Amino acid sequence: MHEESEDHRVEDHQAPGSEADDRSDGGLRERLVRVGVELVNAEGAQALSLREIARRAGVSHGAPRRYFPTHLELLSAIARQGFTELSARVAAEDRETAAPRERIALLARVYLDYAGTRRGMYELMFRHDLLESGSLGLRETSLPLFARLVELVARVRPAADDPTVLAGAFWANLHGIAQLWHWGSLRLATGGDDPAPLLAAALDAHLGPAGRAS
Repeated sequence: MHEESEDHRVEDHQAPGSEADDRSDGGLRERLVRVGVELVNAEGAQALSLREIARRAGVSHGAPRRYFPTHLELLSAIARQGFTELSARVAAEDRETAAPRERIALLARVYLDYAGTRRGMYELMFRHDLLESGSLGLRETSLPLFARLVELVARVRPAADDPTVLAGAFWANLHGIAQLWHWGSLRLATGGDDPAPLLAAALDAHLGPAGRAS
């Protein structure tokens, strides 16, 4: 049966030690999202059925509807945690005293590492149906990180007509590297076993050779 039709029999009973404990564990809404994050990181985006999330949270399969009227809204809330984690990783590694190009390279390496180590979450974050739904403003959650990239690109390429377009092209290139490397296509095509040379080439292609401003 399709995921969205699961709720024709809504059960509101509390499971022992679960919904009754909402006040002590941060609430059912937060628990559902937390369980979803753990599930997607362990088993991938395909494991995120509404019924499985509810089961692991210790509640009836109808209980999540109190906070997430649709399955997409719950998935969007889980994906938002991915953007939050990615932004936190970038912030933790970023060094404002470093040169702008070095900071872009660092951001890119963190992005590729996240795509590789949080594969399920990464795929969820960029699922087209979640982004197109606009649920919980998921599309907008990436804007602060993108704004950081635009600001750094503008410093590296002060003569660029539109640093936003340039940053967007670089991000698209980075996303392509992340996807094609995971699928094995780039390994097969290039014969390489490390995406670092591809990242270096992308930096040169979009920002110019290191040490040269345009």
